[in-house]
Amino acid sequence: MISKKFIRNSIIYTIAGSLPTASAIILLPFYLEYLSTDVYGALALYMGFSLLVQIIVTYSFDASIYFYFHEFKNDKAKLATYVSSVFTFILTISLVTGTILAISGGWIFKTFFADSRILFYPYGLIAVFTGVFQAIFKVNSSLLQTQEKASSFLWFNLLSFSLIAILSIAGLSFFPNDLIGPVGGRFLATGITCIWVLLVIYRQFGFQFDFQLLRSTFSFNHPSLIYQIMQWFNSTYDRVLMLTLNLPLSQIGIYDFAAKCLSVMEFVLVGFYNSFFPKVLGITALQTEKKSTIEINRYYNGLTAVTIFLVSFSILGLPIAIQWFKKSQYMDALSWIPFIAVTYLLRSMRFYVAMPYAALKYSKPLPFFYAFIVGIKIMSMVLLIPRYGIMGLIIATWIGYSVEVVILYFGVKNKFILKVNMFKTIFAPLLMALLIVVLESWIGEERPLFTHTVYVVLATALLTWAYRNELKLISWSKIINK
Repeated sequence: MISKKFIRNSIIYTIAGSLPTASAIILLPFYLEYLSTDVYGALALYMGFSLLVQIIVTYSFDASIYFYFHEFKNDKAKLATYVSSVFTFILTISLVTGTILAISGGWIFKTFFADSRILFYPYGLIAVFTGVFQAIFKVNSSLLQTQEKASSFLWFNLLSFSLIAILSIAGLSFFPNDLIGPVGGRFLATGITCIWVLLVIYRQFGFQFDFQLLRSTFSFNHPSLIYQIMQWFNSTYDRVLMLTLNLPLSQIGIYDFAAKCLSVMEFVLVGFYNSFFPKVLGITALQTEKKSTIEINRYYNGLTAVTIFLVSFSILGLPIAIQWFKKSQYMDALSWIPFIAVTYLLRSMRFYVAMPYAALKYSKPLPFFYAFIVGIKIMSMVLLIPRYGIMGLIIATWIGYSVEVVILYFGVKNKFILKVNMFKTIFAPLLMALLIVVLESWIGEERPLFTHTVYVVLATALLTWAYRNELKLISWSKIINK
């Protein structure tokens, strides 16, 4: 039985863990109001650069702390040394990274960013500091979740969410259509939360540094770090490549805006995933023969079902919400929302085949796998973007996710037995994706409201049929009487 504490904590982790994504969603109307599409495109590039710095500085301790906390938790002195050393090491890496980029950042930006308006000074340097602050906050969030400190996790995330939203909106209001507003606002917000995190950490665990202890964990960190960098290329490098392939900043802004609008799904899905993922790790840790179970499959099938519903409702609701603002520059984003939403249906399968790698701590092959996956995706973008523009980028993303699912499955099938309900896990999301692509290409532009309503009806019918046996077990009369 699932305990009440687990349900309570799951709700907290789902809501609080999604707040960073929520801040991005809440800021979208203000970006739409105060920024032109080309300035917004530039902002997307700087935020992507911050994320890369965050990944490098984090050094994969946001992932490894999950595992090594439990390994050291019975020795409180060793645990305190480990946690304190992690944050001290991150600060050291931050200093080194910041120094290198302060010296070479101008040259790097001139090399990789074709548009002369994308400069390292001052916004690139501000983005570096923001990435450092985000890294420290990210590792602390992982630590709190591992400690099962749901309340602290909630309050830390609420603080970060509130500061980012308030300071970014203030910056946009005072400096409309200027990068200093959103870039500076995020910098101040993340800096405040970073200072708070460090004060709490060093007060609780003391100021210590044991490099040999940290070094014993690097066998996990190094391949995991390369994997996370590959993931950045997989999810964010497309914006850089669009600029490299001479697409204007306005097109980058339109694509990123459409993708960010759909991050409302990320808000729910990542929070939902994070709420049950520790439970999945606990189940597999107790297994002699590593394999999927009925309970594990229920979690992931539920994730897929939620994804199908969210995709259909997002395609219906988001264009209506965007049109309400009547900003002509951003209306081009409407036609891309259904096609970008299809990506989430492929991602639902990716969540499942990626799970065994975390459960087995089997991270060594991931850098090699993702080097191939990212290579295929980048080659696809290079071939398709010049010819088809944004649609070429979206198709390349579909290709990338399809290759990723296949490679991850075959890479672990001899170590972890995956037994799935083929329809719920694979056929249902693929069928929904096919229906959206066909109908959107056929009548989506001519009759958008009708077509998008059809998606909701089809999603409901598809899931009702897929879960017909489970629905029969529900006593509807008791629920109604209550």
